[in-house]
Amino acid sequence: MLSRVGDAIYWMSRYIERAENVARFVNANFHMILDLPQEQEQWMPLVSTTGDEALFAERHGAPTRENVVRFLTFDTAYGSSILASLRAARENARSVREHITTEMWEQLNKFFLDVREAASGTAPLDSPHEFYSGIMRASHQFSGTTDATMSHNEGWHFATLGRLLERADKTSRILDAKYFVLLPSVSYVGTVYDDIQWAAVLRSTSALQMYRKRYGQISPSRVVDFLMLSSDFPRAVRFCLGGAEDSLRAISGTARGTFCNRAEQRLGQLRAELDYALIDDVISIGLHEFVDAFQNKLNGVGEAIFDTFFAVRPTGEGAKSELKERA
Repeated sequence: MLSRVGDAIYWMSRYIERAENVARFVNANFHMILDLPQEQEQWMPLVSTTGDEALFAERHGAPTRENVVRFLTFDTAYGSSILASLRAARENARSVREHITTEMWEQLNKFFLDVREAASGTAPLDSPHEFYSGIMRASHQFSGTTDATMSHNEGWHFATLGRLLERADKTSRILDAKYFVLLPSVSYVGTVYDDIQWAAVLRSTSALQMYRKRYGQISPSRVVDFLMLSSDFPRAVRFCLGGAEDSLRAISGTARGTFCNRAEQRLGQLRAELDYALIDDVISIGLHEFVDAFQNKLNGVGEAIFDTFFAVRPTGEGAKSELKERA
């Protein structure tokens, strides 16, 4: 497979997963504010999680419900908004139409057009749960269509790799946002408001029902354990890394326990860290510190994947010059 094809499929999948996760985060906040006093309705934390406060302030000003929802959902100047992500996914898919199925293209194209059409209306504010749940369902439909209609070859593994790495990143960011941003005061820790917000974290990852089946009552350390270290919940970070590593090894043909490139080495090391991590160790280090270190390492995995599979290599005299420089 050409590197440009693998790159386009990988990013197509990442962008769709990114759009779904933004929808999850916004929808969870709408759920949460139903259970909180009106004066505690918060929207700026959603922007803070993205790290793009300056861009938001420049384009929208005050962090009102309407401004934050429009920024995260429809603002194409913000590259990680739902609409911008779907546009990027669609353009990547367009560039490799011959390598994906017709059913995949039709589903993604409809997904993008539906969200673009909604940008001119008020659905996200008038019927937020219906609107954002629809985005999540459309993303699931695309993943299901991909699994059901695309040969499970290199292209499919690049799509799976992109989707799971993006999912691991966003799950960790949701946890980090709760621990350091969402509570207005440390005095709220352990109160009913704290429980409401931890429930919102679980709901934003579709984990509330499965968490309750395993643990019952909400406990912050158990929520972190479930979303970071679970080996069988499909949106848990550890589960995502396991699936991503399986696809990465399928692409390169390398057996488990060995590695033949930097991407396999870094992802294998990161997965091993979570395989042998204990929740008490995470809490003792500090959740923010643990998640921050994890995200830096995950970014390193993404860079290694680019260098290994997608970077343009010099040929001819350029290659000889590079070899001399490295020597």
